[in-house]
Amino acid sequence: MPFDDQVADALAFVEDLAARSDIDGSRIGLWGWSQGAWIAPLAASRSTRIAFLVLVASTGVPPAEQMIYGAAKHARDAGYPDAGVSAIIAARRLVDDWRRGRVPIDRAQRAVDDLAREGWIEQAYLPRDLAAAGPWPNMDFDPEALFATIGVPTLLFYGEDDEWQPVDESVAAWRRAAKAAGNDDVTIVRLAGTAHAPTLGGRDSIEAIAPEYERTLVAWLRRVARLG
Repeated sequence: MPFDDQVADALAFVEDLAARSDIDGSRIGLWGWSQGAWIAPLAASRSTRIAFLVLVASTGVPPAEQMIYGAAKHARDAGYPDAGVSAIIAARRLVDDWRRGRVPIDRAQRAVDDLAREGWIEQAYLPRDLAAAGPWPNMDFDPEALFATIGVPTLLFYGEDDEWQPVDESVAAWRRAAKAAGNDDVTIVRLAGTAHAPTLGGRDSIEAIAPEYERTLVAWLRRVARLG
């Protein structure tokens, strides 16, 4: 779904909350994880309603670059040879250039076919038939430029490692953006033992949430949202 549509949905929900008599409209914040950590700051950049942001795995590189990183890391973790990883990166760049209108579809399709023939397609996260693939809205969206517009208190959680995005580059993007925005209330936390989700042991359950995540989040919200 295009980012603009997701932002519109988020802001409509915020307005519904602000209209409620049991909600303090001056203390509404947004929590976003992964792609949602792009949508939440986009919403904050378009509305004065948003008082704070909590973002988990907020990626500081464009979506196209993020997927190249993620596909390559998944391929390495799956034991693909260097040649396979390089082929995946090259194919993704070629397919992205086809989406941008820079190369013909048959050239990009050949790269995808080559990955399939070599047995490397599974970790490439590419459509097998490009003719049936739709467009990729926002693939070249610039997160750092967005982050530089954010002036509200922001809490950022990153994993010790991340299978989908380059953490160090994302942290650096936020630090540069906060300086450019003059936002001195940006807190960055690296959670030991976690990856893309704030959970331990690679588990996908609420019971596996890192204790540091919970402790930090609660203390931060008490300060910023003035919770008792």
